[in-house]
Amino acid sequence: MKRLKLLALDDEDLNIVSAHVQDAVLKIADIDFNPKQKKFVLKLNRFVWEQAEGKSKTDPFERRLSVLHFDRVENAQHTGFNLEAKDAVLSLLAIRFNETNFPAGTIELLFSGDAAIRLHVEVIEAQLSDMDASWGSEHLPKHEISS
Repeated sequence: MKRLKLLALDDEDLNIVSAHVQDAVLKIADIDFNPKQKKFVLKLNRFVWEQAEGKSKTDPFERRLSVLHFDRVENAQHTGFNLEAKDAVLSLLAIRFNETNFPAGTIELLFSGDAAIRLHVEVIEAQLSDMDASWGSEHLPKHEISS
């Protein structure tokens, strides 16, 4: 098993990280923001998209325990979910960056059900790391395309 480790220092890098964490699931209990250290951390179960192509229906897909952390975070806000509902599950759809005053800006973590987390950052500094744990999954995530 090859573990993924990605570093994002600009918008283009962040788009690559976003592609790798699309359809990751996490519990609200696995969200941590430390304002003193300016660090925001998500422990998530990411779908391994880079190995999904070409799999047959009999081959299991894979999910991996991963950690996504952001440094130099000045502020974090959330909408669309209750932070106290620790066992509630969020499904990550995308990560976007909106520049406000170069190199500062806002990183948006967009979840299904119109939930979101907004991180106000001094600069983009993110890292995605796979941990040792992985397991098979029979389901390929699918998205309805609305017109």
